[in-house]
This record gives sequence, structure tokens and C-alpha cells, in this order.
Amino acid sequence: MSSPGAPVRVALLGCGTVGSQVARILVEQAADLRARVGRPLDLVGIATRTVRERPGVDPALLTTDAAALVARPDVDLVVELMGGIHPTLELLTDALAAGKSVVTANKALLAQHGGELFEAAERAGVDIYYEAAVAGAIPIIRPLRESLVGDAVTAVTGIVNGTTNYILDQMHTTGAEYADALADAQALGYAEADPTADVEGHDAAAKAAILASLAFHTRVHLDDVDCEGIAEVGAADIEAAEQIGCVVKLLARCTLSADGTIAVGVHPTLVPATHPLAGVRGAFNAVFVESINAGQLMFMGPGAGGSPTASAVLGDVVTAARNRVRGVAGPGESAYSTPGITDPGRVRSRHHLALVVRDEPGVLARVAAAMAHSGVSIQEVRQVPLPGDGAHARLSITTHVASTADLGAVVAELEASDDVSGRIRVLRVEGE
Repeated sequence: MSSPGAPVRVALLGCGTVGSQVARILVEQAADLRARVGRPLDLVGIATRTVRERPGVDPALLTTDAAALVARPDVDLVVELMGGIHPTLELLTDALAAGKSVVTANKALLAQHGGELFEAAERAGVDIYYEAAVAGAIPIIRPLRESLVGDAVTAVTGIVNGTTNYILDQMHTTGAEYADALADAQALGYAEADPTADVEGHDAAAKAAILASLAFHTRVHLDDVDCEGIAEVGAADIEAAEQIGCVVKLLARCTLSADGTIAVGVHPTLVPATHPLAGVRGAFNAVFVESINAGQLMFMGPGAGGSPTASAVLGDVVTAARNRVRGVAGPGESAYSTPGITDPGRVRSRHHLALVVRDEPGVLARVAAAMAHSGVSIQEVRQVPLPGDGAHARLSITTHVASTADLGAVVAELEASDDVSGRIRVLRVEGE
């Protein structure tokens, strides 16, 4: 608890796109923040990789010695926006052990070492807040952590990566190829020069682990998330989705399986146009929550960017500072449940298969028989001649809900048959 009337002193680790905005708001809105906290919020230091002039930032606050800044006895609250795992984990562990509260936007760190940090915060009786770690400005952590804590969440489905949503949206709306849409996203600053973390689904997987941990009151690690990115999504997938009234989205999905385990995955998915997530455009994010009593809820907004993400960070800063002034800690980790993770092969979903087959009598019957042999039921099938090839046709099949393992067996059997040419493209389909 801070001394009566004393300011709450804040150390900032990182002064990039988000960190510089946090520093700016702490200074420009100091009077309002003071009124909301009940004490001044004093920014006493900013750790950066290099000390150089930054617009709106007092150069006297800058230091390259993050460890020394964290260790300062006058620091009450550490805001971490530098990213990475090491030395960030050690810095935050030291801060918590010293009785300092922490605000972070580091989804990769939380997905891999969240348990250690929550335990350190619990031992010290201080806070760790992380609203900005998932979906930027969208308030989703606090609703799951606090607002819905009296309910039973059954599923959380989200578009939690703005880069991939922009790319897929461009492919749908402009007809752009994947490579061109990616280049456009890079030119606009939505995608990094090395977009691997986004397009391979790793960023979304870290966020899925955090969402699943909160929704189901357990610890879900990044390694528990079944992950597939969008690098192989092509124009044929976009066209196939549109033909059945869907759009392709990279979805992070966390669901309670029938056996009580939790299925957590990130996959490019065909989303029916009637689903609320289908209309999420550009670089926006959205999270769709289903629970027993509240029903269906959706949270949508900017998923990235300096000012939107800084808004989420400052919300956590104010909350942690208020708690500091009152001498209390907010809600800690809720991880009383150990349901286990659903085996990826047992995850159930609808699927869409796109394949090229011989255009002759009996082929469709043999395809249907192969699917029935593995217990996969056909919901809808379309067959069109392959342009410029009178001997083959393109087959588009949507299944009823089936396990991933059963679907895999169907694909293996069909690809080994003489009826099918080349590789079968499989995408999941959202909904029953």
C-alpha cells in the first residue's frame, strides 16, 4: 500500500509503438488519471534498447538498464511492453517478488510462463493485469476473468490476429492472391517484414491459450494449441467458401468437448455469412463467447495499433494503481480445474473437402462409400466440370460434424484411390 497521498510510481519497459503512446497518455492525461486513481501516476523511468530522442518523451526518463529500473525501491508498478521471453520473464518475476504490481501485453510470455508469473504475484500479494495481451483494445480478458466468473463458459471463438484477417478480407473483397494481400498488409504496416508469427498462426495460438485458460479455469500452455496458419489458403479456397455462402477466417477456437476435456486450436475456417464473425472486416478483431446463462456475447474492435492497445494498457494501469492505493490485490489466477486437452484427432467439426475426381459414372458413389466407411456423413455436395478438361470434375463436399481422425482416414483413402487426382484440400467449417 502506498503512503497516504504519495504518487503511484510507474516504470515502463519498452517504448515502441505502444509504449510511446502509454508514456504520452500518462503525461498528457495526468490530471484525469490522478482523479481516477486518487493519487498521481508518476512515470519515473523508461527502459529502451537504445537511448534516442522520442517525440513527446522526456529523454531524462530513458535508460538501457531495465534490471536497475525494475529494482528501484521507489517503483510501485511495472508496465511491460518490450515483448519476448528472456529477459522479460526474469524482469517481471523480480518485480513481482519485490512487491511491485505488473501490467503486461506479452501474450507469448503469458502463454508459456503465465503460471509462474501468477504464482509469483500470489506469493507477493500483488496484481498482474494483461488486458492488452489479447485483441488489442477489445475488453475480453476482464469479462472472462471477472464479469463471467459466475457463469459457465462453453466456447470462445475469435478472430484475434488483425494481420491475417486483413489478408483474408482482401482476398475475398478484391480477389487478391495471398502473396499480393500479404504485401499490401506489409505496406500498410499491418504485417511485419517477417510475418511468420502472424500467418503461421503462432500469435493467435498464444492468445487462444490465454483465452482457454480464463474461460475454463485451467492452465493451457502454448504447446497445447493445435495450430495451422493461412499460408496455404488460395483463391480456390476463397471461391469454394463463397460458393457455399461462407468466408474464410483464421479462428482461434476454445471449446468444451463432450468428454469434459478442452479443445484449443487455431485454423483457417469457413464461417457462414450469417455468423457474427463473418462480417469482421479489415484488421479488426472480434471474440465470440458462449456461456450457459449469459448466452452468446461478442466483443469487437481494433486488434492492434499504438493508441488502441495503449487504451487497454492504461485501463490496467489505473486498476492496478487503485488497488495499490487501497492496499488490496485484484482477482488472481483461477486455475482450479484440470480437465485436460482434447486429443487433436478427437476434435469434432464440420469440414469442407475440395478434390478433383474422374468425371464418370460411379465415382461419386465410391466417394460417398469411402466417407460412410469412416463414419463421415455428407451434408452437401457440388460437382462441376474442370475447365478445359473433359475427363475430370471438381468436387466440393461439406460434411456433418465428424472427428478430425475420421476425416483424416477418409482423405487418406480417397487420395490413394484412382478416382481422385492430386491432393485433397480440407478446411474446417464453423457451426453445427
